Amino acid sequence: MKLHNRVFLLLGGTGGIGQALISPLQAGGARVIVASRQPQNAAVPAGVEVVALDLAAADLDQQLDQLSRAHPEIDGVIHCAGQNRFAAVDRLTVEAIDDQLTVNLRSAMLVGRHFAPRFAASGRGALVFVGSTFGSIGFPGYTAYCASKFGLRGFSEALRRELADTAVQVLYVAPRATATAMNPEAVNQLNKALGNKTDSPQQVAAEIIRAMVRGERRRFLGWPEKLFVVINGILPKLVDKAMLKQLPVIRRFLDTGVTS
Repeated sequence: MKLHNRVFLLLGGTGGIGQALISPLQAGGARVIVASRQPQNAAVPAGVEVVALDLAAADLDQQLDQLSRAHPEIDGVIHCAGQNRFAAVDRLTVEAIDDQLTVNLRSAMLVGRHFAPRFAASGRGALVFVGSTFGSIGFPGYTAYCASKFGLRGFSEALRRELADTAVQVLYVAPRATATAMNPEAVNQLNKALGNKTDSPQQVAAEIIRAMVRGERRRFLGWPEKLFVVINGILPKLVDKAMLKQLPVIRRFLDTGVTS
């Protein structure tokens, strides 16, 4: 897929991985439209348009209709928005669970539902969903987040197969730990204690762009995380045992009560 003369709607483009995607998209000749719940407060580079869109809103489908009418030229969507809470399941509030399912999964499903038929009818388009390694490996302290990302992975896979006879690219990218403001200090310290490697948003953005240009369907980032994904799918008991050994360390950070 060529980026030149494409128009991408970027969800989650005001920070982290989404923000890091703006520069390479523009460098490739694409026009970028960033969606924000508070567009008046969004700081974006020159040449980037900001539009209002609330991914957690009950009427998101109606907002997407309005956005498409205002910008029928959109021929690509990158969904980078996400909610995250690092907490034991009994410390997760109902609101925290709802927030993660709504933003991480429901909004992505409604975006796919809205744009897939439009892109298919036009003969081109791209739907890019940024998931997580935790969309393939359940990890203590991230029960709701994992549930939402497992769902996102399943949705993107089913949607890709549903659109297999069209020109629409459906790409799922699963980063490993990434250094963004979404992570509280407890998570940063946990990653250090476990020896988990962390990528920068710029590194992840570069991998997403590379996968888009190559027309890939899925990309899992990081080594040995990619191997763990395969092992967890084939021999989950091995991962169970590995995480059981890590559990005392994980519990120590969970008990701080810090959430992102």
